Amino acid sequence: MRSFEEIFEIAAKRKGGAEALNNLLSPPVPIDELEKIGDDRWLSCMTKCVFQAGFNWKVVESMWPGFEAAFDGFDLGRCAMLNDEDFDRLVSDQRIVRYGAKIRAVQENAVFMIDLVNQHGGAGAAFARWPSDDFSGLLAMLKKRGSRLGGNTGQYFLRFMGVDGYILSRDVIERLIAEGVIEKPPTSQKALAAVQDAFNTWQRQSGRTLTEISRILAMSVG
Repeated sequence: MRSFEEIFEIAAKRKGGAEALNNLLSPPVPIDELEKIGDDRWLSCMTKCVFQAGFNWKVVESMWPGFEAAFDGFDLGRCAMLNDEDFDRLVSDQRIVRYGAKIRAVQENAVFMIDLVNQHGGAGAAFARWPSDDFSGLLAMLKKRGSRLGGNTGQYFLRFMGVDGYILSRDVIERLIAEGVIEKPPTSQKALAAVQDAFNTWQRQSGRTLTEISRILAMSVG
């Protein structure tokens, strides 16, 4: 496995130099700011990522004001209490993408979020305080306790909210394979642990965030 400095140099050559590469990077949101984000905004972004998965992102984005209205601004209490009559109404609501299983996921994820709030005092606190050296554990928690939050859906949700972490995109996976970290897209616990170990190593070497490392890995290939 190459050192982070070596991978950075590869990416820098592709992007026109170190300064140009650094200008393409955005840091994660500071922990204190993440903690201030309202619980409804976490559920909103979570829902958007669920609906965008396997679908046209631009369509979901253009319809988002309708989603906000249909789901009462993603108020956790209201969404958690959705009943069969509400589901019947929502699957016919033309303001949103009428996908029954994903609509059901809004209610299930609202319940999940309420559990996080009760445990940590707020959804922001739960996500912001999760140690970056166990980001794979956070992804596993989303997959286990949330609804339809496995794979890249949970990763993009956290990235869009500004949580420090990596996204196992095609390019990042290609770099991880090239470095001998994994042999194929990781799905097993062993492979995911190897990915986390590699990121932890590069973080110790560079002092950079997981978000920055992930972007640099992605820009080192292609």
